[in-house]
Amino acid sequence: MKGKLSFSQYTAVGVMLFALFFGAGNLIFPAQLGQNAGTNLLPAVFGFLITGVGLPLLGIIAMSFSGSRNLQELSSRIHPVYAVFFTSLLYLTIGPFFASPRTGTVAFEIGVSPFVSESSQQIGLFIFTLVFFAVVLLFSLKPAKLVDNVGKFLAPGLVIVLAVLLITAIINPLGAIEAPQEAYQSGAFVTGFLEGYNTMDALASLVFGIIVINAIRAMGVTSKNEILKTTIKSGSIAILLLGVIYAGIAYLGATSTQVFGIFETGGPVLSSAASHYFGLFGSVLLAIAIILACLTTAIGLTTANAEYFHTLFPKISYKTLVIFFATLTFVIANFGLANIITYSVPVLMFLYPLAIVLMLLTFLSPLFNHAQLVYASTIAVTFLISIFDGLKALCESLGIDYFAWMQPIIGFYEQTLPLYSQGLGWVLPAIIVIAITGVISRFQKTATVHAS
Repeated sequence: MKGKLSFSQYTAVGVMLFALFFGAGNLIFPAQLGQNAGTNLLPAVFGFLITGVGLPLLGIIAMSFSGSRNLQELSSRIHPVYAVFFTSLLYLTIGPFFASPRTGTVAFEIGVSPFVSESSQQIGLFIFTLVFFAVVLLFSLKPAKLVDNVGKFLAPGLVIVLAVLLITAIINPLGAIEAPQEAYQSGAFVTGFLEGYNTMDALASLVFGIIVINAIRAMGVTSKNEILKTTIKSGSIAILLLGVIYAGIAYLGATSTQVFGIFETGGPVLSSAASHYFGLFGSVLLAIAIILACLTTAIGLTTANAEYFHTLFPKISYKTLVIFFATLTFVIANFGLANIITYSVPVLMFLYPLAIVLMLLTFLSPLFNHAQLVYASTIAVTFLISIFDGLKALCESLGIDYFAWMQPIIGFYEQTLPLYSQGLGWVLPAIIVIAITGVISRFQKTATVHAS
């Protein structure tokens, strides 16, 4: 047994983590952000990177710091029932509800859609996703080493393809960067910050953290302190790679509007740029790389969901769950990429604050002796605010007025909570509750010690 990993070993773990995060679905959001942010690109990208790469790193480190065996065990610090609710919703969000269907629709939009006529898009999506998720189903039933091995070669391969495209775009930009769209004209940083939620990587990090920790343990690192240090080093490599790619794609998006106009989603930005610079060969190469990357991501998410829900419901076999999740994912994928993104926003506005606050509590936990009072109170307050953020986003995505019973509560929040209109109204209340309940729990501990 050895206590430390060499540079090449923790780099290998970092690249593995990068491959886990690097679902090709993430490529569309920085491209869309670049198109919409225009000349306000810099603050928008900075905000995006905080939630798109900064929070995933914090999530990985939080799992290592906590010493928990999995997310459900960590969130049990709040309450066992909440732990099942939160973990299940998180798995379903990064699985069959949103992130998994997105892999199929992104693969179609970037890889296949440019070669399909306008009138045949819907039937094209149906046929493509049917084949795509049939392959996902086959591989998920027997999760063999093949997927891991493909992933090892695929992530570097896709990075090389993207690097060539992005370097070409920097040397020879598509066009001039134009004025920002309405959402980015003022408050580009906050808009970018919230846009980073769409990657869902901060949620996924709470699941992937355990994979990384187990990989480090398997290499012979046993001390908790050394596992934490190695996790930080490996995580930093992964997010540095992600951050550079995100910034490059956002720049590509910003330079593309003059030539291509604004697209509904970020998918066509990459395929149009590949075609512009490298013709048919570029489009086909990018299509193959992205379809394969999306496939490995979809297989990973399907197996993770089936494994988790099999532990919750042992009577339902792993095989039955895989078939159920693959079928559900296929159905949702056929609503199309724009709809999937639209309907994921309300869930992310609700889930992200809960995930961020859980990470924060994990790091501060030693200061208040891991008291359940602090965990439960802070999550309760965050929940009461983020649930309305989610409902507001749902009404906006459906294009309807807020429900009558919501309006007095939202009115109260708007008048009393700083940053509420920016979707960050939960931040200050969470910090205040941590401070107050933290002090109470310290006094309770002191009183108990004196009494005994």
